[in-house]
Amino acid sequence: MKPQKTRLSLFFVVCLLPLLNGCAAIGLTLFGVGAGVATGTSVSYTLDGIAYRTFTVPLPKVENATRTALNQMGIKVDATAKTEQGKAISATANDRQIEIEFEAVSSKTTRMRTVAKQGIFFKDRATAGEIIMQTEKVLGLS
Repeated sequence: MKPQKTRLSLFFVVCLLPLLNGCAAIGLTLFGVGAGVATGTSVSYTLDGIAYRTFTVPLPKVENATRTALNQMGIKVDATAKTEQGKAISATANDRQIEIEFEAVSSKTTRMRTVAKQGIFFKDRATAGEIIMQTEKVLGLS
């Protein structure tokens, strides 16, 4: 009876192994967040390359600072639109399509979300983060 129990346990372990692959990604993400905090960056990232930052600055000021940052970076603004939560900017730079969304958390706080897409599948995390960091510089927060 004991060999059957051992085989059953081994079967469950083998079945669970593929599910543990995500744990490495979570661990690496947590390490990356910790490294960002240690180096003084205030940009957060999702696993799929979207950059976020909340500013204690009203939405119009963050939008203007972002436009200035994009101009300084040589990134062309294609369109601006009002959204349900705030505003959105669509821009292009060489082979990248950039989407920036601003959400008014309160009258004095704005959440910025940036995505830099390169092609269909790849997201350029570095460019998305740099847009936020340059916006911080324009606002005088860094």
